[in-house]
Amino acid sequence: MTVSGAGGPRSRPEVRTAAGSLRGSREAGVAVFRGIPFAEPPVGALRFAAPRAVRGWSGVREAVAYGPPPPQGGHFGMDALAQEAAGDDWLTVNVWSPDPGPGAALPVLVWIQGGAFTIGMSGLPEYDGGRLARDGGVVVVTFNYRVGLEGFGQIEGAPANRGLLDQIAALEWVRDNVRAFGGDPDRVTVFGQSAGGGSVAALLAARSAGGLFGRAVAQSVQGTFFSPELAADIAAACAAELGLRSTVADLRDVAPHRLSAAGDAVGAGAARHGGRWGRPALRSITFAPVVDGTTLTVTPWQALADGAGRDIDLMVGHTRHEQRLLTALDGLLGQVGEETAAAALRTFAPGPDGARAYRDAHPKAGPDELYELVLSDWVFRMPTLHLAEAQAAAGGRVHAYELTWPAPGMDGVLGACHGLDVPLVFGNLDRGQPAALIGAVPAAGTGSEAEVLSARMRSAWTAFAAHGDPGWPSYDRDKRLVQLFDARPTVTAYPEEASRLIWQDHAFAVLPLLPEGQIPGR
Repeated sequence: MTVSGAGGPRSRPEVRTAAGSLRGSREAGVAVFRGIPFAEPPVGALRFAAPRAVRGWSGVREAVAYGPPPPQGGHFGMDALAQEAAGDDWLTVNVWSPDPGPGAALPVLVWIQGGAFTIGMSGLPEYDGGRLARDGGVVVVTFNYRVGLEGFGQIEGAPANRGLLDQIAALEWVRDNVRAFGGDPDRVTVFGQSAGGGSVAALLAARSAGGLFGRAVAQSVQGTFFSPELAADIAAACAAELGLRSTVADLRDVAPHRLSAAGDAVGAGAARHGGRWGRPALRSITFAPVVDGTTLTVTPWQALADGAGRDIDLMVGHTRHEQRLLTALDGLLGQVGEETAAAALRTFAPGPDGARAYRDAHPKAGPDELYELVLSDWVFRMPTLHLAEAQAAAGGRVHAYELTWPAPGMDGVLGACHGLDVPLVFGNLDRGQPAALIGAVPAAGTGSEAEVLSARMRSAWTAFAAHGDPGWPSYDRDKRLVQLFDARPTVTAYPEEASRLIWQDHAFAVLPLLPEGQIPGR
């Protein structure tokens, strides 16, 4: 923990939190504070434990650099970034505020990044909150949470869902401290994408998160929620890679990068466990929130149907071509044959007649399109839509959208793919990996489609955070109106009607550990 003396340039913003004073920086008119611990480092005796409140410090702590990311898998080089960062203060928050000070009472947007619950760090350039805070008049908060085995492995002797517990601890920090940064603790909106969207859904269902936020935005919700038995079996396989048991006693002293590498190895070979782990294994999904009976007693869809979110303003949405980027990363874009498409339909479409329903609804679709449709629907689109349906059915307020703008980057082949919403919502069109989807961005002020669309989406997100209305009608189960974000935005009935009908009777239930030999999804 680096703490400076009380002196320093007065032009740099300073605030006092419950744990001590902080000195940040000022960037493009926004006060920025990075790397603020919200919990003690979860190492040593605290490894695999629930987050513990951070101890205070004396003097003024410098808050100008992101904290080190948590240990994580090797996708997109994230493991290397994690290992390069010194220190074990994995659990830190970052704050951007256009008006720091206890009297500003600005709306607060708290971001939860995605990464399949396996990777993710708040210090990536695409999550810089400066533009969103400055243009929207909001306080933006990002934070790290444990991922992979550290955060979601079902380890004997450890609480389940440690990554979710980290998220709840970060929201408690916001409640207790955001006023010092100009935020209003009574106007907190949590928003997240992909696994971050799944986390938002989980927080809606978690009783221990009650009262920590009044609004929520769930973007491209990852719909996988595991049973304790499934999660424990996967964790046991990861520990076995190291010749160990999945217990705190066996794993506590294992170097974090070795544990992450073991998780990667199991993920890479997950398909061979499809007979036990089911559909997640066939998509190499090895970590997810666990419906453990404590943090989560039911799935988010059941919780919302039971009225858990009735008093929370909710906004949900997905992109049109969610799966296309993932297909490209698998090297299959334009290469899906009839056999592969038929297997995907057979495995992931709902019910015994789901495969036929897709073919009947899309009689002219080739194997690539059918493959994309069913996988988009299974992991992202229908879990997201069903959140809206459950909220509306329970009498809660919900707004829905679909991003349909085809990104021009990567030769325009990826359409409105998974992750495209991230640079558009943050306004970071020229930095970070998701910005590659947009391609070359004309200079600011030129009125490019990307800039105009980004401004429109940022305005909707910040308006929702401010007063619960993003600028279009709420969703109901009669008209099903949604906002389409495109070069020419419009409000229309939910356009993916064929998929909605195919999935309307499907329940996104807890994913179980299967008896050997059972067909995944059946």
